[in-house]
Amino acid sequence: MLQEAKDRAKTKRERREAWVREFFGPDQQRRDQDDPSQKRWFSSVKNQAKIMQLWIRRNPKYQRAREVLWDRADLLDRPITTLLWLAPDFRKLDSWLDGIACTGLALSSLVFILGSANVPVLLTLWICQRSIMAVGGLWYGYGWEAQIAELGFHALFLVPLWSLHPIPNMPTPGIVMWMIRWYLFRIMMGAGLIKIKSNDKKWKLTHLSAMDYFYETQPVPNLLTRTMHFMPKAWHKFEVLSNHFVELVAPIFLILPGLPRRWLRAAGLTQMTFQAILISTGNLSFLNWLTMVPAIFCFDDASLQGLFSAKRVTEASVASLSYHPTVARSVISLLFGVLVMWLSIPVVKNLLSKRQQMNASFDPLRLINSYGAFGTVGEVRKELIIKSAADPKGEWKEYEFKVKPGPVERGPRWITPYHYRLDWQIWIAALSPKIGPWVLRFLLKLLKGDKGVLNLLDHDPWEGEPDKPKHIKIEQYRYRFKKPERLWGKGPFWERELIKQVYPQQGSATIDSLKTEIKQVDPDRPV
Repeated sequence: MLQEAKDRAKTKRERREAWVREFFGPDQQRRDQDDPSQKRWFSSVKNQAKIMQLWIRRNPKYQRAREVLWDRADLLDRPITTLLWLAPDFRKLDSWLDGIACTGLALSSLVFILGSANVPVLLTLWICQRSIMAVGGLWYGYGWEAQIAELGFHALFLVPLWSLHPIPNMPTPGIVMWMIRWYLFRIMMGAGLIKIKSNDKKWKLTHLSAMDYFYETQPVPNLLTRTMHFMPKAWHKFEVLSNHFVELVAPIFLILPGLPRRWLRAAGLTQMTFQAILISTGNLSFLNWLTMVPAIFCFDDASLQGLFSAKRVTEASVASLSYHPTVARSVISLLFGVLVMWLSIPVVKNLLSKRQQMNASFDPLRLINSYGAFGTVGEVRKELIIKSAADPKGEWKEYEFKVKPGPVERGPRWITPYHYRLDWQIWIAALSPKIGPWVLRFLLKLLKGDKGVLNLLDHDPWEGEPDKPKHIKIEQYRYRFKKPERLWGKGPFWERELIKQVYPQQGSATIDSLKTEIKQVDPDRPV
């Protein structure tokens, strides 16, 4: 990916340089002098400015900077912002990825311990997160990756430039707090609108049946999910109505100017309560925890002072008396607000569109985005079960994932806010009509006994066995919650039935057959 983007950037630069050379070449200048219309074009002040820009573009340093910082983009022409450009060999990035992750972990721990942050710390954290997100592909293609990047961008304008004191000598910029509430508004409104505009009738007021299926079909259930699934249908209808209120009505109170403080606090509390309910009834990664953060900015100091010691509250009260925002700080905050609202124009247009895009970006740097979740809810839970065998006529052993449903006796776990990306991706793969290239590579590594991949699973079913697997296949099962005899009854958690074998459609796959197919469907990458 990185090498391809680098090659595309080099081609862009060469074409741009050739065009500029032709524009300022002697042949073009003679044609311009002989053509009266061209003389008038050059005499325009506006066009003189354009010529000046072209002169700047002739500068080799400018060309090099643009190639590295802007032209190295993905297939959607969005600049790939990552520290991995500094790596000498794009084929050996493990140590770089580990270093970026450890840097982020260390700085996050520092912020947690100190209870404060400054611009250099948050900027480094933002770059670390963007560095991995930019190259993560489908593994980092979830909406909450862009969501945490956008919140990190907002946070840069909240904190002091250098000070790491828990109580900084500057007020929190009011414009930035408004922009963070606007960010939360876009998240919730996007989630609500995508539901009512979708073709899924289960979200419509005439049906209200989405929650009849949501718990059983969500990516990674937790211990309460089955209990919620078997609640009365009237309760599920109430849940859908409550969801529409929280996502379509309550967000309006986040951004209405002049509201009494108690109304704003109620709006923030509504959003935090809603996210807490989602956390308690499902493992939706860190999405709901992350969405709680901007809701904090609905509460004033009087509402939150009970969370801090009397000494800290006194220090903050004394410090607030000496707050004097600088002109520079005020100007930067104002410019930030203008930038956010300018970049929000296509986002608002998308929200109002009949064909709303979910989790979409409209600016090249993906600073301000559009969000949404669960526009449609499936009615049947289908799971891909991977099995392998040393002999196709012998015993087939099933690979168990860490958290996704597998054996019917195994119940779910509490894992939020942790994100088991492999388990999520295999759940997404079960919704696809065909097996993707990454799944084929995954099967190949399982047959090869790749330790790094096997460590992502619950355990290796062939560990300690004298024979090793030579054949592999994927079967599709339908899963249903098994209703317990008592509310917290034990026993099998699931019921499942075989639907069909999805890969290969007949027989089994081997290392050689997988290599051949991977070369056909993904020829640009080595096997």
